[in-house]
Amino acid sequence: MRRTFAITIATALAALATPAAAQVALSPVWSDGVVIQRDRAITVQGYSEAGGTISAVLGNDRATVQTGADGTFVLRFPAREASAQPLTLEVREAGGSVVVNDIVVGDVYLCSGQSNMAFTVAAGLNGYNNIQASNDPLLRMLTVPLDTAPVPEREFSGPVEWQSAAPDTTGGFSAACYYMLRDLRTALDIPVGAIHSSWGGSQIRAWLSPEGGAALYGEEQMRVLSGFSADPQAAVAAFAPQWEAWYSDASGGSEPWSNPDSLTWAPVPAIGPFTAWDANVPAVGTVWFRRTVHMTAAQAEAGGRLNIGIIDDLDATWVNGHPVGISHGWSTERDYAVPAHFLHEGANEIIFAASNSWGQGGMQSSADRLSLTVGSERLPLGDGWRYAVSPVTQSPPRTPWDANAGIGVMHNRMIAPIGAFPLAGAAWYQGESDVGIPGYGDRLRELFAGWREQFGGHLRVMVVQLANYGMPSSAPVASGWADLREIQRQAALADPNAALVTAIDLGEWSDIHPTNKVLLGERLAMAALGDAQPAPVSAQIADGLVRITFHGVEGGLESWSGPALAFELCGDTQAACRFASGRAHGTFVDLPLDGAPVTRIRHGWADAPVVNVHDGRGIAIPGFEIAVTE
Repeated sequence: MRRTFAITIATALAALATPAAAQVALSPVWSDGVVIQRDRAITVQGYSEAGGTISAVLGNDRATVQTGADGTFVLRFPAREASAQPLTLEVREAGGSVVVNDIVVGDVYLCSGQSNMAFTVAAGLNGYNNIQASNDPLLRMLTVPLDTAPVPEREFSGPVEWQSAAPDTTGGFSAACYYMLRDLRTALDIPVGAIHSSWGGSQIRAWLSPEGGAALYGEEQMRVLSGFSADPQAAVAAFAPQWEAWYSDASGGSEPWSNPDSLTWAPVPAIGPFTAWDANVPAVGTVWFRRTVHMTAAQAEAGGRLNIGIIDDLDATWVNGHPVGISHGWSTERDYAVPAHFLHEGANEIIFAASNSWGQGGMQSSADRLSLTVGSERLPLGDGWRYAVSPVTQSPPRTPWDANAGIGVMHNRMIAPIGAFPLAGAAWYQGESDVGIPGYGDRLRELFAGWREQFGGHLRVMVVQLANYGMPSSAPVASGWADLREIQRQAALADPNAALVTAIDLGEWSDIHPTNKVLLGERLAMAALGDAQPAPVSAQIADGLVRITFHGVEGGLESWSGPALAFELCGDTQAACRFASGRAHGTFVDLPLDGAPVTRIRHGWADAPVVNVHDGRGIAIPGFEIAVTE
């Protein structure tokens, strides 16, 4: 389903004789088959030539507006009730018109996050059968292509289209999002649609609006980011001191970019991932690479471009002590400009740090891809590299333009082009990449605020609490995953129109991507409809036990296969936590006291806890930490 453009023959002939005029264009979600939000004023954004007159007809409603100095316009139409009766939108200006067909009115959602939201129906539990049974012309889906940008863009990086659910379309769509829509269709019997915009491995800050980014990271970082597209070299130079200060501090004063000979170097065994070398190189951490290039005066005066291929995960690169690039990405070649004044006649030192956090690390390209091009001469760099293993294992700071963690870079290319398009809600499944990074609650707050500014203050947000993943534990432990789950819970509690949807019982400890997205979609749909799910309210001591009270329970709480598990009685320290088996009944879980101090109760407090308390609908109670009162 695509937008169709209607231009008169007279207009087309006139264009041959006069300079081409800008043709009216709409925000890319306005294409054939679009679902628009019921009961909300309808806004249609677009752009054309500045100072032009735009007129439009949506069904029987009409609107007219003048384009602004930048050529943008916003058409406004009155709200409509849900309806499966197709509408047509025609938007006209002097140079032509745009026609959007087969518009229906219902509830529309944004589904966003990292790989667990991107996880497809085809890859999930019972995927084949659910795909074959998915035919529904009033369940419509749009997937946004992956890309980033330092500033908000008008268009996605590629074409998009609304697709009705069918065996040939459903399999590649987000599983969590599709199953949520499917259950909403059953509950509401109105058209539903979703815009899926996710990126595996992304940190939350990549999804912040410019306003959210400025609120958390400051105007100076935002200026560096916006300047990156115009002058990457200046942006790298502005950020490099932060990277250098981090490394110097973490390594105890080492500065290899300015003093390469301070490290002990060994020949690179092969151009390829250092995790594949038989050289006892740790998989997680930083490895330094060095290459000396001898140049004539003429070559140095020409300046050039350095290509070190794909580096996994992150690189920071210098030439003769000058920073030329700092990037993140598993599929992007590092191709950096090297100004002439960075080079000189004789020996020139190229040095880069490759930092890896998971999987393969270091060089990923074949040797023939590596080069330094000066003027029209290409100097191959496929051999002669040396390496040195760094003692630093923690991750380096991420640039504002970082592909997976830059400030708003995914918002700018994958959310901003949606425009002011009213939505019923948004489902957010992300957090794995933010475990251990302080401030996640603040980032969630700003994410919600940015979405509501763009999609309407009424937007309901559903936050998926991370599933159980990682090494199981037989004793109470500190857990970064549990910490983040609690931050997610607190963020939902603090927001009057947000809901927590736990996946703590749906995961697989050995697989970060749980396949049971069917039940997750069911819980998301319930949250979208406002149906409460089990959540702790209080924990009070009485009669020799701690009674935890829950709300959002239907059918009473019950513990499967024995007593209530995964609860901890805790004092003021981690060492004071101990497991406690309890009894689930009604809206309570009772834990017997053991004579030791207890100030708080934890549930599911591990990376991969085994939880067994559910309500009558089979919905697990979430992971949580709650204070105990007398």
